[in-house]
Amino acid sequence: MHLNNGTDPHAIGTKLPAPEARYDMVVVGAGPSGLAAAIAGAGEGKSVLLVDENPIPGAAMGNDVPLLFGGRMTAATQNAERMLETVFMSEPMLEAAMEAGVEVLLGTSAWGVYRNGPGITGLPENVVALADKDRGWIAGYGELVLATGARDLAIGFPGWNQPGVMGAAALERLLTRYEAFAGKRVLIVGSHDLALSTALLAREKGVDVAGVVEVRNAPQGDAALAEAVRAAQIPFYLDDAPAEAIGGIDGVERVRLRSGAEIAVDTIVLAIGLVPSIELVDAMGGKRVLDGARGGYIPGDNAGVTCVGDCAGLADTGFDHVEYRMEWARELGKLSAPDTIVCQCEEVTRADLLGVQPPRYLERPAPMAARSLDTLIKDGPPNPDQIKRLTRAGMGVCQGRRCRDQVAMMLATAANGPFGTVPLATHRAPVRPLPLRILADWEESEDMRAGWDVWFGIPTQWVPYRDIDTPREREHQQAIAEGWSL
Repeated sequence: MHLNNGTDPHAIGTKLPAPEARYDMVVVGAGPSGLAAAIAGAGEGKSVLLVDENPIPGAAMGNDVPLLFGGRMTAATQNAERMLETVFMSEPMLEAAMEAGVEVLLGTSAWGVYRNGPGITGLPENVVALADKDRGWIAGYGELVLATGARDLAIGFPGWNQPGVMGAAALERLLTRYEAFAGKRVLIVGSHDLALSTALLAREKGVDVAGVVEVRNAPQGDAALAEAVRAAQIPFYLDDAPAEAIGGIDGVERVRLRSGAEIAVDTIVLAIGLVPSIELVDAMGGKRVLDGARGGYIPGDNAGVTCVGDCAGLADTGFDHVEYRMEWARELGKLSAPDTIVCQCEEVTRADLLGVQPPRYLERPAPMAARSLDTLIKDGPPNPDQIKRLTRAGMGVCQGRRCRDQVAMMLATAANGPFGTVPLATHRAPVRPLPLRILADWEESEDMRAGWDVWFGIPTQWVPYRDIDTPREREHQQAIAEGWSL
């Protein structure tokens, strides 16, 4: 039997408010692909909203969200007006989009997408959750286009958890869109197209490039790019890898390579690979597939959601990005001591992760101390969400961006399988950190407030539900008395 037409008067049910605004198309990401999609949609007569989280707030950049900035931003990133101007001036198509009738919101992040399904049924329509520096709101959409790009892949090694170890995408952002890179001399790690292009860009922008380090015995990228790097007199360190980043009060000061060479630099740029940014797809319960030639996990076929640009997968050049990354992960793992940090936010070490232990700031009772990855593997491939809950790796403010992929690679290696043997830990909304004041200011409707004391009210928090005198409970008890099976 279902009481009250199958609804609980105290549940949220259909009380969710309508979106603040509704668009035929919402585009997330104002790079070239997102801008092209937005302009095309407007040209078809659709109402289009285009949001982009740039300029990134300084606090988020300090936490390496969404890219691995590595503490190498200048103070200019704290000037919101200046940053907004540089973003707008660096992308001429933004003006074209506005002229085409697209509503453009910069400095606005899309932190969640919600659709009716197994976990929720009361939405008035599909919505995307948005927030800027002042407030949060939801917008309804008919079509959602994700052009969220790709983020940096981080792989740890001794000393990487200090200022001065950053990602290639973050360096590109600081050199071009923000003009706010604080480093003077960099070492590039990796030698595929991403690394080679990063080395050439840095040299073009006046940054001293100390060299390109490659774990294999030859450059892995396009031959013309490799020749351009040599022509720029940037040396290659082949069949080598960073063994330790050595630093001082301001972070990295030099790097010691596996070969024993020491190189004076203030910045180490991890350019081993980019990872398609599929957090929103994953958090909404969308499909994803593993494609090594396109950068790892990429979006699958998800009705009503179109992914464009690097978000949909890196360009397929026939190169196996996943195997290349696994080779780097295995080699850097050999060079790392057990106390090498894996998760910077929670200070989880390699020993903690592989021993499935909580971080050192928590107690370790005897049952926990007896636990290990080997005991979990005996029951099948380790579950990354289980590992996350047991070790806290991935639970910090960077939301796993510095450790999620390397944890999956470490677990796959421990399970003697390829990448994909152990999937990535799941993403959950909000996929961007939100200030609590924004959530606190998000007012519920009066209908949503009604009856919440049954579940959360101070007077009833210790009273069993069956003892609470409510119309719903009285109807429930009457049904039992009449012999209904509930």
